[in-house]
Amino acid sequence: HVQLVESGGGSVRPGGSLRLSCASSGYSVRSGCMAWFRQAPGKEREGVAAINSGANLPYYADSMKGRFTISQDNAKNTLYLQMSGLEPEDTALYYCAARVRCFGSVALNKDAYNYWGQGTQVTVS
Repeated sequence: HVQLVESGGGSVRPGGSLRLSCASSGYSVRSGCMAWFRQAPGKEREGVAAINSGANLPYYADSMKGRFTISQDNAKNTLYLQMSGLEPEDTALYYCAARVRCFGSVALNKDAYNYWGQGTQVTVS
C-alpha cells in the first residue's frame, strides 16, 4: 500500500521561502518519477517539478526554474521541494506524486502519475 504524506505548507509573505516534504511509505523515492504538482482554486492541476530518481535528473516548469529546487533523501524515503522568492501566484494546494517509470515527456504530466498525496496548502500574501 503506497502512502505519500506532504507537510511543510503554510502562510508566507511575498519573497519568502518554504520547504515542502513528502514522506513515502510503500514506495521507494529512488524509483521512477517523483514529482510536485499544485492546484489553485478554479485552475487545473499543474506540474511544478519532478525528478527521475534513478538518474537524479530534475525537471522544472518554466515559471519555477531558479526559484524552486526538488530533491530527495533516500535514507528517509522523502521528497522535498525548496521554494524561494514566493509570489502570490504560487498560492495553491501542493501535491506529491509518484509513478514507476520516468522519462521527460511524462515527468510533469499529471495524468501520468499513479500515486498521490493529499496535499499541503501554501498561501503567499
